Amino acid sequence: MGEEESSGDREETREEEVDAGALFVLKSKGTWWHCGFHLTTSIVAPSLLSLPYAFKFLGWAGGISCLVGGAAVTFYSYTLLSLTLEHHASRGHRYLRFRDMAHHILGPKWGKYFVGPIQMAVCYGVVIATALLGGQSLKAMYLVIDPNGDMKLYEFVIIFGALLLVLAQIPSFHSLRHINFFSLLLCLLYSASSVVASIYIGSKSNGPEKDYTIVGDQETKVFGIFNAMSIIATTYGNGIIPEIQATLATPVKGKMLKGLCMCYTVVIATFFTVTISGYWAFDGLFFSSISSPPFNSRPFLWSTYNP
Repeated sequence: MGEEESSGDREETREEEVDAGALFVLKSKGTWWHCGFHLTTSIVAPSLLSLPYAFKFLGWAGGISCLVGGAAVTFYSYTLLSLTLEHHASRGHRYLRFRDMAHHILGPKWGKYFVGPIQMAVCYGVVIATALLGGQSLKAMYLVIDPNGDMKLYEFVIIFGALLLVLAQIPSFHSLRHINFFSLLLCLLYSASSVVASIYIGSKSNGPEKDYTIVGDQETKVFGIFNAMSIIATTYGNGIIPEIQATLATPVKGKMLKGLCMCYTVVIATFFTVTISGYWAFDGLFFSSISSPPFNSRPFLWSTYNP
């Protein structure tokens, strides 16, 4: 009885000390497929359209090796991280964010003043990039509907930024599950659209000429390899694993692994098909911007809206 009371006191104290950021992920009512939605939409994003461009610097063998290696390394590392979080959750210490883990591993000062600013900088960059990409997507759809339209890019960035501001008012991470499910469907749609467009254009007799030779001098090739590897690494990146796992209802054991398996099923289905078909059709002349060929078709542009 005494141990149960002291455990309850510790939990009450922990609940009183949580801040607004912790409260955002503290609503732990999710299932493993909700976790899969969050994981998939945090990794599979329009940035995957830049993967065929990375193959330009790596070629077929190097490109596929890096793509497979990136999938294997990130899946393994995310699985290890989720198992670590499960272990601590089973002992009554559930870490909600990377900052909480750093507080436990490095101490309170390092966790707050080292990990916190880094994660804030990454999130800030992601928000800015998302607003710019969303504005480009809206402008591309606008030009398809009205080719002679005179609205400027900054106006679409403001519109999309206002939409992001509205979404930021959602009270908890768990509340995003329906939006992320819709985003997952859009991920599959724009990936399928790009694959179909690449196969269609690449199989035409007057399509782009194919020459998969890696051009440039030795220095250019070396820098190109590092550039391509950074593109692949960042495309696989996910900086909110603890936050996603925190949305799971207890007991959490095994749920994160199921979510990761669901996520990487979609990752393999989209990353590999888009990359291979795009590089085969355009020989590295693949554009990462959805407003560029072959993505200036109306169905594809509407499918690229991914909250």
